[in-house]
Amino acid sequence: MEILLIVILALMIGGAIFSLEAKDLLSAVIAYGIVGFGLVIAFLLLQAPDLALVQIVVETITLIIMIAVIMNSTQEELKTKWGNKTVVYIVLSLVFIGLFLYIFNRTTGALSRFGEHAMRMSKPYLDPGAEKTGSANLVTGVIFDYRGYDTLGEATVLFTAVIGVLTVLRLKGRKSE
Repeated sequence: MEILLIVILALMIGGAIFSLEAKDLLSAVIAYGIVGFGLVIAFLLLQAPDLALVQIVVETITLIIMIAVIMNSTQEELKTKWGNKTVVYIVLSLVFIGLFLYIFNRTTGALSRFGEHAMRMSKPYLDPGAEKTGSANLVTGVIFDYRGYDTLGEATVLFTAVIGVLTVLRLKGRKSE
């Protein structure tokens, strides 16, 4: 597992460096996507599927919106620049998607089966949970009392992603005026 994590981290660092050095904005955004989806696999390797789910949702939505903004704002430039390279880009994208799905499949196989050892870990939360949290809803009590920092971190990630996307969209709107 450590070797696979090192390989994923090396790909993430390579994607980050490429996104800084890319000549066009679309290549930089796609390289940024490599970093984000690599983080999803790293979270799965570290057995944090809840963080992986949040990251994959944020990464996919952000990547789609950013590519849509770039494609909308630079449509004519892309038509003249890509030319015969389109097939190469499609093949490279399919190879990356295949590699991502292969590694994703391998890492999810390392996770424990759904429901395995669930009661051993949840007994301390279920038995005295209502009395300790004072919440009528045990799920709310666990999320906000026992896992408060984790919930705050996930909310911060989602909030930051929304602010980033709104900032990009607002910048695009100001350029067209």
